[in-house]
Amino acid sequence: MAEGRKNWYFVDGWLPQEHELKNAGLVGHEAIMILNCCEKDAIVKMDIFYEDKEPDEDIELHVAARRVKCLRMDKPEDIGGIRLTREYQYSVRFRSDVDVIIQYGRMDVTQPNLAYIGFIGYSE
Repeated sequence: MAEGRKNWYFVDGWLPQEHELKNAGLVGHEAIMILNCCEKDAIVKMDIFYEDKEPDEDIELHVAARRVKCLRMDKPEDIGGIRLTREYQYSVRFRSDVDVIIQYGRMDVTQPNLAYIGFIGYSE
């Protein structure tokens, strides 16, 4: 049984304001979680597309066999040194050499209620 896919797409990237929810220690961010259920380490290439400039391509990520890797999109050290602009639309494509499962999440703390969304992207 296949567990995951090799290609994943997330079209609604939008890093929220860097705002901290008072007394909660929560900072607005986006995160990518990559689950590798395989017995082999995964090499995953990430491409970031923008509305008005050329994409950042072939950002290489390594996910150990039978492990999860969590990337914060507001931390350049997690995403190949790329510094994303907050409140600026982008999309992401992932290409892996083994089947993986990828989930995206956004925490927006700019309002008192806070909002969190998590979803699985389009895969093939």
